[in-house]
Amino acid sequence: MRIEPAGRSLMIGIVIYALAGLAGSARASDTAQAAGGNTNEAVENEYHKLLLDDNAAENDVLEWLDKAAGSNDRLTMDLKAQQRLEGIKKEYQDFVERHPRHVNARLAFGSFLKDSKDDEGSRTQFEVARELAPTNPSPWNALGNYYRNSGQAAKAFEFYGKAIELDPKQGVYYHNLAATLYLFRHEGCKYFHLDEQEAFEKVLALYRQALKLEPEDFILWSDYAMSFYGVQPPRWKEGLEAWKETLKVAPGEEEREGVDIHLARIYVNLGQYDQARASLDLVTNANFAGLKKDVAEDLKAAVDKGKTNALPGIQGH
Repeated sequence: MRIEPAGRSLMIGIVIYALAGLAGSARASDTAQAAGGNTNEAVENEYHKLLLDDNAAENDVLEWLDKAAGSNDRLTMDLKAQQRLEGIKKEYQDFVERHPRHVNARLAFGSFLKDSKDDEGSRTQFEVARELAPTNPSPWNALGNYYRNSGQAAKAFEFYGKAIELDPKQGVYYHNLAATLYLFRHEGCKYFHLDEQEAFEKVLALYRQALKLEPEDFILWSDYAMSFYGVQPPRWKEGLEAWKETLKVAPGEEEREGVDIHLARIYVNLGQYDQARASLDLVTNANFAGLKKDVAEDLKAAVDKGKTNALPGIQGH
């Protein structure tokens, strides 16, 4: 179960593919493609009830945490949430004990444990799922997430690559590999026998393949656009075009304003100051006040520097 709302890191200007939140980790996406396991109707009905219980617990916990925010009841609510989740954990344990070869349940339980910060417990469930269904890409992808989060980049590359090999039509697998290679470029250069520039080109190629498969995915577009900041020197013009495409698929006003911050930043670096001001003027959400202020200060500094350098006798200083 995910406590952090999807996409929140983008909205506050943080790298959105932070290790704990890469796409593809949610139980729904992992189990949707799972193959194998028990197909008995009664067992499947029980399994789906377990998923419904899990989802209901997630909604309850989110509601309790929202109510507890800024109140004196946080400790009580935390305990209440912990007890609620412990009950779901016991349901999963009971189910897999009685149906040990149920691949979907292993995947769902593994994701539940991962979201509950039990990384080793989740890895165990994913490994069992992989052993039960070695041609199912979902366990390979889930284990890729585990190895990425634990800093074992080479293993993450291997497992994501296997997931892609098993199902090359799933954009999330290319997305995960691209983001991991971007974050672990030094290790990626060794693993794939590339120099840094070649590794960056591979990142872009993986993102573009993912976008062919998932052209409306806002988070995917955002990750792709963000990656242009990482190359040296930054490829501002390509980044600008990527953020413009990201803006087209933004699902709401808050996401659009988050993109406008990035557009303003790039316009400043390209010396397009009027466009930077126009983008900043579109940002009214209080959540972005600090970021807007930072970019506005960068804009002012760039304009002032240009004026200073234009004064007679100052050029070159």
